[in-house]
Amino acid sequence: MEERLSWDDYFMEITRLVAKRSTCLRRHVGAVIVRDRRILATGYNGAPRGMKHCSELGCLREKMGVPSGRMQELCRGLHAEQNAIIQAALFGVSIENSHIYTVTQPCVVCAKMIINAGIKRIVFDEPYPDQLAEDMIKEAGIELVNIKEIVK
Repeated sequence: MEERLSWDDYFMEITRLVAKRSTCLRRHVGAVIVRDRRILATGYNGAPRGMKHCSELGCLREKMGVPSGRMQELCRGLHAEQNAIIQAALFGVSIENSHIYTVTQPCVVCAKMIINAGIKRIVFDEPYPDQLAEDMIKEAGIELVNIKEIVK
């Protein structure tokens, strides 16, 4: 019999599945917000509701040669964490004291949103080179966990 998944592994697997809805040509990211082992909201990276996706129009950042992690304002898409937070707000779901699972460690813009939303724990799969985000998360007292470093 297979060993049962831990809660962190369970929610991270769901996060990876959510990422498969991404329309970004560079990186597929999913996010799942959880409280008391219940999913409150999900999000993936892509264009705003009703707008054409990069998968249809091409990637503006690729066309301009913008490296990953730089000049994020030059993108049609929202990040997965942003979309998950917006989904919760749209449906009136409080995410205070929740955990967020995300494929990629949050950037500084997402980190600021996570801090103000009252999220207390971030579990991610892949690191992202944004020291300011990491510093702000630490200063806010939010637990930042790489799923690969959790002792099984």
